[in-house]
Amino acid sequence: MRWWDIDPVLALEKDLFPDDAWSRGMFWSELAHARGVGSSRRYVVAYEGERLVGYGGLAASGDLADVQTIAAARDHWGTGLGARLLTELLRHATAFEVAEVMLEVRVDNTRAQKLYERFGFEPIGFRRGYYQPGNVDALVMRLTTTNTVSEEKKHG
Repeated sequence: MRWWDIDPVLALEKDLFPDDAWSRGMFWSELAHARGVGSSRRYVVAYEGERLVGYGGLAASGDLADVQTIAAARDHWGTGLGARLLTELLRHATAFEVAEVMLEVRVDNTRAQKLYERFGFEPIGFRRGYYQPGNVDALVMRLTTTNTVSEEKKHG
């Protein structure tokens, strides 16, 4: 994701998450950590022609990464776009050499939960009232990676 992607990302964000959409400032802040030495974020976008149809973001710190956001346009649900975005984020998690990838997903978003389960994420807990202002709980999920470099760092 680059700065010029922010406007179309915001449009999709507001369509998909009207009650708890990220702000322009939140995306700018994330992108500020996505470039250069010591970068800790990776954001990806998907276009169909000139139209942005999906995006996702990952933050890494030490042995842990967190899927910050992932979204696909409604007319691309069920097309595999979410899986392709998640695959790309997990590729970046491998590059960051993390041992675990975490994420939060709305408890009422069973479609996304099923996607994450297909990738090996397991539920580990809840965050009560995580999504505001709707006061919707989040299901916390974790994927333990098989990155041998991370294993070597732990035992080396």
